[in-house]
Amino acid sequence: MNDIARRAIVLGGLAMTTTPTQAAGPKRAWDFSFPAIEGGTIELADMRGRVLMVVNTGSFCGFTPQYEGLQALHEAHRGDGLTVIGVPSRDFNQESATNAEVQRFCETRFGIDFPMTGILGVRGDAAHPFYRWVREERNWEPGWNFNKVLIGRDGRVAAVFGASDAPAGKRVSGAVAEALAAGM
Repeated sequence: MNDIARRAIVLGGLAMTTTPTQAAGPKRAWDFSFPAIEGGTIELADMRGRVLMVVNTGSFCGFTPQYEGLQALHEAHRGDGLTVIGVPSRDFNQESATNAEVQRFCETRFGIDFPMTGILGVRGDAAHPFYRWVREERNWEPGWNFNKVLIGRDGRVAAVFGASDAPAGKRVSGAVAEALAAGM
């Protein structure tokens, strides 16, 4: 057997070892987890079959009052299968220094009771894996605080929204209603 034939066999064997991963198909949101703001982990797999609204947040932003709308959206539709998840980020230099400060601010100022992650990156190479996945899926990443990623019951990205898309606005509320009505 010549050297080229040996290389083909070796390379062919390597290619075969990567096939099962490729056969697994595209990732879903359920494959990700986040550190919870209060400690522990938010496992998206535990929310399989629910609609998720994942929002990168900032405490000192002109869009910070959207926390009120996000809480109202969460309360209005949690029984229908919606979970809002807040992702505090310093990527836009408008977030508190610690998770405890963010948590206290959200609870006392806006009465937030939806899940919040610890402070994370949402853009570029330092982005949390969930946001890198969204970028790969949609060629999109947050351009500012309070950008929203809607995940359908099937675990796929259903829609993305900018900061100016208010939680109670037609675009967001319509997409949420459509995602809640859709099956898996």
